[in-house]
Amino acid sequence: MSGASVESTRPVNRIRGLILDYGEVLCRPPSPDKIERMAGGAGLDPETFAARYYRERGPYDRGDLSPADYWSRVVSDTVVLGEGLLGTLRQWDVEMWSDVDRDMTEWLHEARAAGLKTALLSNMHPDMALYARRSFDWLQHLNCVILSCEVRLIKPDYAIYKRCLEGIELLPFEACFIDDRDANVRAARDAGLTALRFQTVESLRNDLMGIGIPVLPRARSNRHTSAEPE
Repeated sequence: MSGASVESTRPVNRIRGLILDYGEVLCRPPSPDKIERMAGGAGLDPETFAARYYRERGPYDRGDLSPADYWSRVVSDTVVLGEGLLGTLRQWDVEMWSDVDRDMTEWLHEARAAGLKTALLSNMHPDMALYARRSFDWLQHLNCVILSCEVRLIKPDYAIYKRCLEGIELLPFEACFIDDRDANVRAARDAGLTALRFQTVESLRNDLMGIGIPVLPRARSNRHTSAEPE
């Protein structure tokens, strides 16, 4: 009887599904003017705004903080966060993350048509999740959509990767996870997935070819990389 390990008996081309992050992978990075607009509304310079914006983002994306609680921790101490300003900041926040990269979503459609399962796994606060569910028709063509605020879990927690694998009905070694944040990529690898860090479409194409994925996104240059993604 052969003494081959379980790992060695798996097929070389074992990837049966793609799991992608949303922020700065399936959507384009926020433009500087939108960041400056939000910073000005919050009474802050862009650098201070970014630091405050991301400091409490995990609890907000997990659904632990209400919009009022979150934004009260972001705006300047000299700014009064009334209902009008709160509504404006919430709207601008959604707009900042709504520039979907249609080439990437079309690639997911082509990958599924070629026989691969597809899923979205994103840290996303309730306002953005509601907008995405209402506005992104391409979500309906995915096998699984896991948004952090809806499951009360966030990347890089192991449990959210497990939830997504259950939803897409794949074992960890059968899935390729793509994210622009290194901590999320490392956690996915620890969970047993093949994981690629997104930096540019061209580098992603090379990485996908390296693991035997036959359907690739369209080549494109001059894509921004993430400073602190969704």
